[in-house]
Amino acid sequence: MKKVIFAASSGGHLTELLKVQELFKDYDYLLVTEMTDVTRDLKDKYNIKYVDYGPNKNKIKYWWTIIKNLAKAIGIVAKFRPDTVVSTGAQVGGFFCYIGKFFGAKVVYIETMAKIKELSGTGHNVYKIADKFYVQWKSLEEKYEKAEYIGRLI
Repeated sequence: MKKVIFAASSGGHLTELLKVQELFKDYDYLLVTEMTDVTRDLKDKYNIKYVDYGPNKNKIKYWWTIIKNLAKAIGIVAKFRPDTVVSTGAQVGGFFCYIGKFFGAKVVYIETMAKIKELSGTGHNVYKIADKFYVQWKSLEEKYEKAEYIGRLI
């Protein structure tokens, strides 16, 4: 059975990613997101790993969290060895896409519905390495050669 990591930051990105949860049953999957009060209970429902939540109000704490999350992401990918990484962003999702690609995984990125005219920062960065790049607005498909329109997840 193929191994897939589904990765997204908490909040709206995770909400969008969970719209494809029917795919989880088809794979040996691992869901990865940030640990927050809202996501803590997901451990009872999903095969899940957490990275640290990093609010960017305190820049020193924010950069320290990024470093820790990169290390955690490398460890998670190295241990799980996914065939594919699927992400809706943001920062955490981007980390897993790049690290997964480094370890030989295919990358599937679904751009957030909030982006209508331009790609998000993470989307722009992952576009370069994505094997499949899906968008939720027709206007983005027309603007980015590799983008495929899939309609709205939400």
